Amino acid sequence: MSDEGVDESKRATLRRFAALGTAGSIARFAGGAEATAGDSDARDAIVGYLEATPGAHFSKIRDDLHLGTGETQHHLRQLLETDTIESHEDGDYRRFFPAGRFDDFEKTALSYLRRDTVRGMLVALLEEPEATGSDLAEAVGVSRSTVSKYASELQTVGLLDRTDGYRIVNPETVLLLLVRYADSFDADAESFARDAASVVTYDP
Repeated sequence: MSDEGVDESKRATLRRFAALGTAGSIARFAGGAEATAGDSDARDAIVGYLEATPGAHFSKIRDDLHLGTGETQHHLRQLLETDTIESHEDGDYRRFFPAGRFDDFEKTALSYLRRDTVRGMLVALLEEPEATGSDLAEAVGVSRSTVSKYASELQTVGLLDRTDGYRIVNPETVLLLLVRYADSFDADAESFARDAASVVTYDP
């Protein structure tokens, strides 16, 4: 592919997400009067992308928007400094969210829902609240020790109660976040959401 083709693909991607970012005045403010058109497009695209994919980490933002590493660092720094977006540490990643949209529990839940194995465990527990560790291992296709490892981590961050089996803390919120952002996860989440969406709605 030519450099021109890469640039056109990047511009198309930025425009698509910038349309979401510029829907609100906060995104337009983020561009700033002194920003170049390219800077404004990139920043608005990041804001729009995070509206659709809250909890994304640096590499995902960079790769999905076809931005360079330095370019992504620069724009994220600017957006953080203007309080347009905010970040949250989940242990392994620094994740980014639209500012003021989610409370701490929601940011933690979205951060862990972005991990494939953990998301599979949470979906399995939403479908079958009485599931055992062995049930979860079979449902997700991992070892029992892997389930125990992640269950311990989820308990530490306040998403899981292991007092008597495995119980999701505040399952309604976890369910609503999963349904609301299903298309930003994977096909299994979308399939689950199609059944759940008929009885729940979410507007953070």
